[in-house]
Amino acid sequence: MSNTDLLEPVTTVRTALRPIDRDGLLAFAEKGRNNPQARGTNKVHTVMEGQYRSLSKVGNHGPVVVDEPLHLFGQDTAPAPGEIVLSGLGGCLAVGIQAVATWKEVKLSRIEIFLEGDIGNPAAWGAGGASKSPPEMGFQAIRVKVLIEGGAPREVLDEIVTQANYFSPVANSMRNPIPFTIGMAD
Repeated sequence: MSNTDLLEPVTTVRTALRPIDRDGLLAFAEKGRNNPQARGTNKVHTVMEGQYRSLSKVGNHGPVVVDEPLHLFGQDTAPAPGEIVLSGLGGCLAVGIQAVATWKEVKLSRIEIFLEGDIGNPAAWGAGGASKSPPEMGFQAIRVKVLIEGGAPREVLDEIVTQANYFSPVANSMRNPIPFTIGMAD
């Protein structure tokens, strides 16, 4: 038996996150430059299961389950609606960070996003609680911390995060007033 027979097979350690298609990203960006007014529509169908547990059908995916914690009369079987909102924000920021890093040709090895949002419900969903105006309800403050590591100096990584935040569709939906309508279904 030779010394080479005693060695274990060599494996490659991947230190970068699974990449996205940079050429596809650049084509998508060009499409946006050529038609800056283009919009898509996200559609979700939510059905209340009972108590405060609801199931939302999102595209071809399994249902997104939403519940309330026990102290808010839910079953605590799933995240609360506000937690789902923060999850959407975290996901959108992570996508943006990955996209900007890919565009800048920076390989990232880690993206973690920690979100906190101050929210209360003294109005009890409008069921006889405190009298509040819309600006007094919902998130009153959101704090986001990003842990990002990759093949670039701290200043470049900070620039990537700043740019992703600036262009985040979800972050901008939360920061800026948007037209909102609600009515009875036919």
